[in-house]
Amino acid sequence: MVKKLRVDFHTHIISEDFPNLAEKYGDDRFPILQNNCSCGAEILVQGKTFRKITNPTWDPIKRMEDMDKEGVDIQVLSPIPVTFSYWSDSQSGLELAKSQNNFIASVVEKNPDRFIGMGTVPLQDVKLAIAEMERAVKILGLKGIQIGSNVNGLNLDDSSLYHFFEAAAEINVPLFVHPWAMLGRERLQKFNSMYTIGMPSETALAAGSIIMSGLMDKLPNLKVCFAHGGGSLPYVLPRMDKGWEVWPETRQTEKPPSFYAKKLYYDSLVYDPVNLKFMIEQFGAKQIIAGSDYPFLLRETPVGRVIDNLEGVAEDDVRLMLGQNALGFLGLHELTKA
Repeated sequence: MVKKLRVDFHTHIISEDFPNLAEKYGDDRFPILQNNCSCGAEILVQGKTFRKITNPTWDPIKRMEDMDKEGVDIQVLSPIPVTFSYWSDSQSGLELAKSQNNFIASVVEKNPDRFIGMGTVPLQDVKLAIAEMERAVKILGLKGIQIGSNVNGLNLDDSSLYHFFEAAAEINVPLFVHPWAMLGRERLQKFNSMYTIGMPSETALAAGSIIMSGLMDKLPNLKVCFAHGGGSLPYVLPRMDKGWEVWPETRQTEKPPSFYAKKLYYDSLVYDPVNLKFMIEQFGAKQIIAGSDYPFLLRETPVGRVIDNLEGVAEDDVRLMLGQNALGFLGLHELTKA
């Protein structure tokens, strides 16, 4: 039996020397990293614990130990979404993005067989974001850019962001959309609902904004993947199609939403094979990419477990979802033949 390459497309990393911009600029909205011991730390925002993390979050050696234990061949590294900081001024946002991109590129450079890097950009300033995207890809060698699901409350279809997507399509940079700054977050404080309910809803809104805006008619080469299986998008698509049908005056697309949804990509982090099977029926196996959300509590262990537990799916499709789709999405077609 041929070994199936296992690629974890959805993992997060932060530098142990993460810059303290809160101190530098006197603004405690910037996240800071407070080390508690050699094995753990906290991310603080406005003096409060945002998230407790363990050393695999910053230590590539620990990550590779986990990868070896779990049978993961390659991880795709991306920043932790709280670090987007789109609310900040353009220059400090660029400083933070550059620091993270440089760090991720350095990790990949030291371990090129185990890691692939995706960067971040200051999307609050589209000109700077495009310039940093070009630097990250063309100079640092990163293979994609992770962006947030909204920019200071603006949905991704906002006209102010169009030139960023246009540039990404033009230079063939794939984008990974991760929820952050959740819609209605003031109502999501109990039961960790921000993570369990807010994130899927926010992701569906981000995907729906792109789908219904006509962006994909204008930029057919744009490659976008959504975290967490697209959130609730797969389950609300029939309702979106119905809305497109009954409100023709609001249409900005040539075809109904489900047509464009099949052109997007989604990670596999839905936990339940029934849900994943539904996604395969909706979008096709070629649009689904294994991702775990390593190293956080809600992660799947190991990546692709939900794919492994599928029944009635062709081995070729399993192979695609576990690794080949990730490499193809990132433009690493030579590795798909390895």
